[in-house]
Amino acid sequence: MEGLSWIGNVAWIMHLLLVIVVVLRVVSRRLYPGTSLAWLLLVVTVPYVGLALYVLIGERPLGRRRVRRMLQMREPLARWLTGLPGECRADAGQMPVGQGLLARLADASTGFPPLGGADVRLIDDAAEILGAVAHDIDAATRSCDMTFYIWSEGGQADEVALALERAARRGVTCRVLLDSVGSKSFLDGPWRRRLEAAGVRLVAALPVGLVRAAFVRMDLRLHRKLVVIDGGIAYTGSMNLVDPSFFRQKAGVGRWVDAMLRIEGAPVAALQMVFSGDWLAETGELAEGPLLATTCRSGGSVVQMVPSGPDRSGDNIRRLVLTAIYEARRELIITTPYFVPDEAVLLALESAALRGVEVTLIVPARVDSRMVRYASRSFFDNLMQAGVKICEFNGGLLHTKSLTVDGELTLFGTFNLDIRSLRLNFELTVIAYDTALSQSVRALQKRYEADSKALELTAWQQRSPLRRLAENTARLASPLL
Repeated sequence: MEGLSWIGNVAWIMHLLLVIVVVLRVVSRRLYPGTSLAWLLLVVTVPYVGLALYVLIGERPLGRRRVRRMLQMREPLARWLTGLPGECRADAGQMPVGQGLLARLADASTGFPPLGGADVRLIDDAAEILGAVAHDIDAATRSCDMTFYIWSEGGQADEVALALERAARRGVTCRVLLDSVGSKSFLDGPWRRRLEAAGVRLVAALPVGLVRAAFVRMDLRLHRKLVVIDGGIAYTGSMNLVDPSFFRQKAGVGRWVDAMLRIEGAPVAALQMVFSGDWLAETGELAEGPLLATTCRSGGSVVQMVPSGPDRSGDNIRRLVLTAIYEARRELIITTPYFVPDEAVLLALESAALRGVEVTLIVPARVDSRMVRYASRSFFDNLMQAGVKICEFNGGLLHTKSLTVDGELTLFGTFNLDIRSLRLNFELTVIAYDTALSQSVRALQKRYEADSKALELTAWQQRSPLRRLAENTARLASPLL
């Protein structure tokens, strides 16, 4: 018995020491209070599991080599900005006050200014998107650079692969970055070997492994979707390189519903620089490619590229989302597949509705994560009480990430309204200071709304206590999702 008592005392002391160490570390890092409390609760209740998880995903280390390579991108970016003709830049001072402030904030946060003369087309049909990408790759003469979180073989996605294979065989420089987790099955499959045999440079981004886990956080993912062809045509938006007719058919959420922007003009050069930075971080090679820094069209849309992630100081996209929400005066429409906001975003949405802005949040009725679904729904009561209209989309897993303000300003890209996208993942967002493009995105949002069911507060509040408990319990983990 004395031996057991001694072992118990040692275990208790070890538990106490672990809690103290993590508490001191969390407090010293000055995390957001919700995140800090979630970690402390986890470590106190399950100390050894909590400590292991904190070591793996609690911090934001990118690895010294990656950070060093990212710093090497400063000089090429500065050189590109210096050589950018003045007529390419949009004058933030000539924009409406709110838009000008947003443009200056984005410029200060990322180094990418708003650029004019863009020819931007919204495409919301998956078959059309994949067909257009394949067509433009077939017309490529110099380069084709691609970044995707997920590339899944099957259907029209294979047509893009075939076009890339043809391009490489005729001498086009083809570089592809795929997230090592999101695209694991593709990277381990036959298409990788086939493309590399044709001459495509294919790199797995942010690789994971037991050895790397000791030095690099494993859950930081490359969530961008980007295609740049000959430095003159680009695609970006929410769609992975997948055919919805084949992708995750057994998940029980229906077809994934996405949209992309096809961009021509000077802003493509900014997207080329985003790819170059990611390529440099992974390979140590600078791949600037052909940049459209000397040819600027008159007229067209004014757009600004916003890369975000743990490599950049502060929470770039989170700041911009909050600024855009507070800029709304009449209408704010948001589509997002994963809605797990932090306190600041939640307060901003409630404040917008309370001051009379017509706020509409459109989310899928079914998502591919039960934990996220429960956590998301725990926020609905307060939002609806403040006057936010919440619609659940019934046409599949609505994956389009968009935010329109008064039908005049648009944020469109890869970010979700969850803590992971706003703080951790490498994301890419297009800000469009253009009424015509914003109206196109708004019209798409309204089509989504027409295929949705609006929740009613009274009926929503009548859900079972057990369901409320599950939602509120999942919400406790929201800072870690």
